[in-house]
Amino acid sequence: MPTPSDPIRLPARTVVRLLERGEISPLELIDAALARIAAVDPLVNAVPTLCPERARAHALRLMEEGEPEDRRGRLAGLPVLIKDMVEVAGVRTTFGSPIFEDHVPERSAYEVERIEARGGIVLGKTNTPEFAAGANTFNEVFGVTRNPWNRALTCGGSSGGSAVALATGMAWLADGSDLGGSLRTPASFCGVVGLRPSPGRVPSGPAALPFDTLSVEGPMARDVRDLALFLDTMAGFDPRDPLSFAAPVTSFAEAVERPVALRRVAFSPDLGGITPVDAEVAAICRSAARRFGELGAEVVDGSPDLKRATEVFTTLRAARFAATKAPLLERHRDLLKPEVIWNIEHGLQLDAAAIGRAERERGELQRSTARFFEDHDLLLCPAAIVPPFACETRYLEELNGHRFPSYVDWIAITYAITLTGCPALSLPCGFTGSGLPVGLQIVGPPRGEAKLLAAAAMLEDLLGVSPKTPIDPHS
Repeated sequence: MPTPSDPIRLPARTVVRLLERGEISPLELIDAALARIAAVDPLVNAVPTLCPERARAHALRLMEEGEPEDRRGRLAGLPVLIKDMVEVAGVRTTFGSPIFEDHVPERSAYEVERIEARGGIVLGKTNTPEFAAGANTFNEVFGVTRNPWNRALTCGGSSGGSAVALATGMAWLADGSDLGGSLRTPASFCGVVGLRPSPGRVPSGPAALPFDTLSVEGPMARDVRDLALFLDTMAGFDPRDPLSFAAPVTSFAEAVERPVALRRVAFSPDLGGITPVDAEVAAICRSAARRFGELGAEVVDGSPDLKRATEVFTTLRAARFAATKAPLLERHRDLLKPEVIWNIEHGLQLDAAAIGRAERERGELQRSTARFFEDHDLLLCPAAIVPPFACETRYLEELNGHRFPSYVDWIAITYAITLTGCPALSLPCGFTGSGLPVGLQIVGPPRGEAKLLAAAAMLEDLLGVSPKTPIDPHS
């Protein structure tokens, strides 16, 4: 059993209790995390930017402010890592792009302010693909982030650096963002837990599109209970984010410990045929899904009607890229990666009729999903359609004879869920024959994070996969 002398292997919630009791200090945790990063990160390249002096200054302020349980907040001085898509005041934030290679923001994003106000100490930034575009973490600023289960393979993306940091014990908690699967795909590939919360659950910004519901910020952790703790830290109302809403009266950390009665859960390996899926991944996920039967649920085959998801998502994502990145294309085309250029140009070519049609079809897709949850407690499917592939492969182009039309379409299994607005997480559920982790995507009803987390924790206890992290990187 790990001890305070080996804190990197302890769960975040255990470390927080040690902090609250004064049995370990934030400064000791910073030193432990920095030592682990120095030992491990050269092998995986997940944490390219550190801010140790800023972190120590924050730790000293917390230690001077009084009793931890009264003044330090939920995290009580726990170091955390922040994705390089999210600004931290005074810390280099590149968005994975050469355009912003030397960018140092003067103020932090809303979610970082919230984390720091509640006792989280920012220790550094995690790697991301350029502007979080694509589900393979590489960029021209910092290079490739490697999967610790096999360093020849991708860790997924775009929150790949955060997933690798968690899997290897460089962090207890890390944030991520998710538009089409950016939390869920790397969580699946790295054997950790990542939650895409409901839009508005976690305040985010400042944003060019404050009413956008495609992209959200969310927590990542090694297990569901730590994830609930971090969600409590991040969630709540912020008047600067027009979509944000109040946190529930019962904390997620409390909700996750309360067994939830499940009547019926549905499993679909391919969400009703919208994507091909690797046979081994499908079998591992189906086996894990069936174990909900041991928890009293009827496990059935089924899915909402998501057949239009690819056309809808591709259109709305392209429109979003045009709205947010067109000025960069005009000024810095030579510095943008081809996939980003393609996405912006696709958006600029859309007309109002195409965008309006996609919005209407998304509305029907959301209503179909809401009806589905009238009769089902959860929707289950793979969080990624394949195991991790070679780092040098920019994106999956073909599977089972099906050729994907664009660089994002191999993640339809996650972006279809994005369109529903429902909360969804990736839970480690098993390993391939070659020892690579596989994640089960568990989708909850609209704004149903409490039920989702409680059910995921129950299954996590049955499966026993999450305790296998943190690991030392494999060659």
